[in-house]
Amino acid sequence: MKIGFGYDVHRLIEGRRLVLCGTNIPCEVGLLGHSDADVAVHALMDAILGALALGDIGKLFPDSYPQYKDADSMKLLMRVIELMKENGFALGNLDITIVAEKPKLAPYIMQMRKNLAGVFGCDISKISVKATTEEGLGLAGKGIGAYAVALLE
Repeated sequence: MKIGFGYDVHRLIEGRRLVLCGTNIPCEVGLLGHSDADVAVHALMDAILGALALGDIGKLFPDSYPQYKDADSMKLLMRVIELMKENGFALGNLDITIVAEKPKLAPYIMQMRKNLAGVFGCDISKISVKATTEEGLGLAGKGIGAYAVALLE
């Protein structure tokens, strides 16, 4: 059994779409990043890579490589899942907390969980996604952050 923790944050800007756990969220702003900037999936990939002691997504998918420009983070996650399996592990469970002042994410949580369960090929009961705010004390609407913990068995 191995446990990994991941954290990521991206700035909100106009002219980008907002994607979280592979779900397009209607919003007037999106996340700035080299890839699609799916901050929740980035935190999750770092959690899995951390559990495996394989570094982080910056090492595996450098933003200096043009092939990762606007990359679909769910496809990058598939590569991380392959590495997890190659190292003899399967997902025990995962827990993601998305920190966002806006938009309200509650209507999209179930779809996010379904997307992740689909890519892992597991029951949705192993997938937890939650959203919270920082009551204007942290990111305060300037960005969205995510924390992830993954248990590998």
